[in-house]
Amino acid sequence: MPVFDFSNTPDAKNEALCTYTTFQSDNPAPSPEQPILVLDNRKNAWAHHSIGVFTNPVKRTAFESEQENGNGVVSADILRIDARFVSLLKWLGENHINVRLSGQNREDGYAVYKIREIAFGGGTKLSAEDGFLQFMIERLLASSAPEERTEEEEESESGDDMKLTSLQSITDFMTCAGRTLPDNIRLWARRNLAVARSHEVSPEERRHAQRALSIMMNIQWRNNYFEAIDPAEARRILDEELYGMERVKQRIIETIIQINRTHTLPAYGLLLVGPAGTGKSQIAYAVARILKLPWTTLDMSSINDPEQLTGSSRIYANAKPGIIMEHSPPPASPTWCLSSMSWTRRPREKETGIRRMCC
Repeated sequence: MPVFDFSNTPDAKNEALCTYTTFQSDNPAPSPEQPILVLDNRKNAWAHHSIGVFTNPVKRTAFESEQENGNGVVSADILRIDARFVSLLKWLGENHINVRLSGQNREDGYAVYKIREIAFGGGTKLSAEDGFLQFMIERLLASSAPEERTEEEEESESGDDMKLTSLQSITDFMTCAGRTLPDNIRLWARRNLAVARSHEVSPEERRHAQRALSIMMNIQWRNNYFEAIDPAEARRILDEELYGMERVKQRIIETIIQINRTHTLPAYGLLLVGPAGTGKSQIAYAVARILKLPWTTLDMSSINDPEQLTGSSRIYANAKPGIIMEHSPPPASPTWCLSSMSWTRRPREKETGIRRMCC
């Protein structure tokens, strides 16, 4: 008769131990004074370049490095981390990616300001995949700090001039970017990623979804929150760029007051009417200076169909994006100046459609 000994049953599964606290930062250039993360250096003084792996966060948030003198593996807890890099750290730990940290020992810990992926085997040679890691770090540094939330959000998906084209790279980017992406963009990307992976839709639909994801994820999205604009500085820029035009300046100042109240950009644009040479393009340039956004001009005289701007519907097999998205995605949301609207050559109903869309 078998006998069961319940006195030696294994302990209950240990819960994940999070050793760090997060801090909010918008710093675009990490340094020892403003690092990406801080490691505990009380037991071990880390070298300037330290090679190892981040542990799987389901167990403990730490960094492990094998010592060159054969003293085994040294582990150090992560004490502090930039809130923008929490999802990236989780991804590095789950995939057991070998990295080389560059940092400086300080009183509060080992301040890490650079992370590079190295080839498997513990050498110093950079990995061929380091381009994606640097691309990801650059995007995170350019993003705004995510908003602090009290509730735990459910996870959805697990310096080269790089473009996100494959589904794997898009998925990795979404996982690492985490809440640095605006909520509406994350929701849209999840839905399209599900379509691109589905075998219940046609190959054309999967291809369109993947292409749309590639275009949208290569854009540097920022938080919906828009910083307040100083009306006095805005007025100074308007007076510097424009002579007279008091009604135009007053309308722009009213829009700035609305932005300061809602901290979001208005959904509508500004329609500038007047003959050539009266300063319409200069007004658009002044608005771009006030908003601190890049600007670009699109000549509407050659546009014959609204779909040339918006793109054709994805229900068509030959669907493609409009001319705005066909251009290289800008690093930030630009200020578009649509010129020569009165020269558009098309039937009346098409002209009405384009004007409604642009205004």
